[in-house]
Amino acid sequence: MEPWPADSLWVPAAVGAVFGLVIGSFLNVVIHRLPRMLEREWRSECRDLLGLEPERPDESLTLASPGSRCPACHAAIRPWHNIPVLGYLWLRGRCADCHSPIGLRYPAVELLTGLATALVAARFGLTVEAVAAALLTGSLIALAAIDLDHRLLPDRITLPLLWCGLLLSLSGLFATPTDAIIGAAAGYGALWIVFQGFRLATGKEGMGFGDFKLLAVFGAWLGWQALPLIVLIASFAGLLIGGGYLLISGQGRNQPLPFGPFLAVAGWIALMWGEAINRFYLQLSGLG
Repeated sequence: MEPWPADSLWVPAAVGAVFGLVIGSFLNVVIHRLPRMLEREWRSECRDLLGLEPERPDESLTLASPGSRCPACHAAIRPWHNIPVLGYLWLRGRCADCHSPIGLRYPAVELLTGLATALVAARFGLTVEAVAAALLTGSLIALAAIDLDHRLLPDRITLPLLWCGLLLSLSGLFATPTDAIIGAAAGYGALWIVFQGFRLATGKEGMGFGDFKLLAVFGAWLGWQALPLIVLIASFAGLLIGGGYLLISGQGRNQPLPFGPFLAVAGWIALMWGEAINRFYLQLSGLG
């Protein structure tokens, strides 16, 4: 497919930005509610296993209900206050009813999703590839935020992404079926081997199974060829940023840090510019 004309990149970028802002508003709901929904399910399953009476929560909780409300006073948020970014600015970062501060994360997630989706649209144009890449981008933002908060990469996001990547490979959108299948297996297996080796050497678990599944996702979407670049970028970023954070914060080196956000960023970079980076490296090394 022909690339979008360079002098008209603002058209798909603007469409992507608007679409991304709206998706970012929904991602805030996913980031906030999905871990709570999973915790309720796990508690219910544990009580069933132990033969205890089921808990009766005050209200059901899904991604669609109840409606958005202030976490401090529980007042319903008016629709016009839910407009991405603009609603936050209009309210000056405070609840319209109790005037409690609204966390900066909400507009930050919306802005990040809007910017990332604009870049995706500028990169792929208004195409099927852009829609698929935007889906992956939004999912990665949600996964990274949830992992930062809860050290958790939910199967409810990673497993559908894995199957989606394999199905997309049937049309050769980002990878061939063979490359996608090998990539999914290699992505999971590579980190599983690292996990087992680290556990045998130290007696500790260095990462979670969600990390294996996330790398398998990238293998399914982008093919096995993208995996070395993703692991290299994620490991370097984890060492640099994670090590810097531990040094500045004064926490010990045994303090666990989530690897999922670094994988998410590395995978997104590979999605957007992986081929160009690999070509540059091959040319620089004289192998290309």
